[in-house]
Amino acid sequence: MKKNLKMVIILTLLLFLYISICAISYAQNVSTDIANSVFRLHVIANSDEEEDQNLKYMVRDNLLNYMNSICKDCTSKQEAISMVEENKETFEEIAAKTIKEQGYSYTVKINIGNFEFPTKNYGDISLPAGYYDALRVEIGEAKGQNWWCVMFPPLCFVDISSGVVPEESKELMENTLSEEEFALVSDSSNHEIQFKFKLLEFFNQSGLITAKK
Repeated sequence: MKKNLKMVIILTLLLFLYISICAISYAQNVSTDIANSVFRLHVIANSDEEEDQNLKYMVRDNLLNYMNSICKDCTSKQEAISMVEENKETFEEIAAKTIKEQGYSYTVKINIGNFEFPTKNYGDISLPAGYYDALRVEIGEAKGQNWWCVMFPPLCFVDISSGVVPEESKELMENTLSEEEFALVSDSSNHEIQFKFKLLEFFNQSGLITAKK
């Protein structure tokens, strides 16, 4: 009896280990694929003071307007990143000009890199926590609240106040991701999809996996 019990325990542990490895591998692959399909914008305010937060949004709006003008015909993430890299100085000039016009003397620092992001919702699109390529804009001391969005596919709303994700943006993402991966970020009505999304969040937030480069 003890021998049989020991065997059951061993088999149970092996089964648990196998399921865990499969789950981690699944979460790692899906997180990497999603991260590889998007290019994000991260604006950090000087502080949490109301004036600094308002300034952050003004900088954001002007950068997005410029981004939309130069990247409207981009059909891939790498194309969008290359366009931003080529025009990095202009992005910095636009941010600095906006800050100066509002009567502030804050410095602005712009970097293109791979940064950590929390889970974020963009209309009916949700991106799990993880590491993503992004344009990071730091205003002044950069100690205030962050603002995140997706520059490609353009989920930084064309009309920011509307909260509506353009259909063409969804199509770009759908063409980049697998059918299941797109369902994970766009379908919140399916319980199985919801569970898998929570699985991604759990592994990302626990540090068991990372898409960091």
